Amino acid sequence: MIRWGILSTARIADRILEGARLAENSAEIVAVGSRNIARAQAYAAERGIARAHGSYEDLLADPDVDAVYIPLPNSMHVEWSIRALEAGKHVLCEKPMARDPAQVERAFDAAERAERVLMEAFMWRFHVQTEELVRLVGTVGELRYVRAAFGFHLPFLENVRWLRELEGGALMDVGCYCVSALRLICGAEPERVYGEQVVGGDGVDARFAGVLRFPGDVLGSFDCGMDVHRRNFIEVVASEATIEVPSPWQTPESALILVNGERVEPETVDPYARELEEFGRAVEGGSPPRLGRADAVAQARAIEALYRSAEEGRAVRL
Repeated sequence: MIRWGILSTARIADRILEGARLAENSAEIVAVGSRNIARAQAYAAERGIARAHGSYEDLLADPDVDAVYIPLPNSMHVEWSIRALEAGKHVLCEKPMARDPAQVERAFDAAERAERVLMEAFMWRFHVQTEELVRLVGTVGELRYVRAAFGFHLPFLENVRWLRELEGGALMDVGCYCVSALRLICGAEPERVYGEQVVGGDGVDARFAGVLRFPGDVLGSFDCGMDVHRRNFIEVVASEATIEVPSPWQTPESALILVNGERVEPETVDPYARELEEFGRAVEGGSPPRLGRADAVAQARAIEALYRSAEEGRAVRL
């Protein structure tokens, strides 16, 4: 049983709380930390968490916390991951860990020095639906093209996703899922990327579209946005079939994949619970987590290249 502390009272942490309740004897949320003790106490009382801390530092000093979940704004991910690791805690850091691959390397260097587990929290990778999608891709001939989209409407400009200082933006918030999907499905890292963005908020990308070229002449494309009607899908085009996933990212009430229009309905299991279970096995000395250094650094490298392409108006080789 891994005893968890939550570093912040961000709303996304509620999904981890539910996942911990469903995880098979592997996770217990024992503490929460906030920069405001009243907020921490209210959060803990509402959710049945035993201890509340009035600072992030106090949470990291709690001897009864084995691991920390970090759902802070993007710009704070690496800093607080490293501080937690140096305090002797294992770390599950909410995606995206960073847009700078060198900063991601720094965090994993700290994990190695501390002999602790660090993982980027891409919960969609733990869907049974995702695993079935990957299996099906191997049965439909030669891969030709992959498309992905994730968009929504966020009119509140004071939200952290619209703030450049906190590394907001559509690509960092939801487009990173699309990049993760293209990399996973293509089974390789992109050779070249091209990106275009439309700027909003105080200078972040309100919309972003990208094209990625993978080995074997496989092409991938995606679009994401924070000022659009809801968009949410993956499409895989191969030589023998087309595969569609209507709801790939968030927990679907019933998982569904379409292969040439024929329905495949994988088991529906809470991906946050599976994420915590795998993390717990890694902490206990089992196999390393699937989203370790190699995946996190490659993900940041692709995101950084896409932003550089959009800013410079040219394709970027990786």
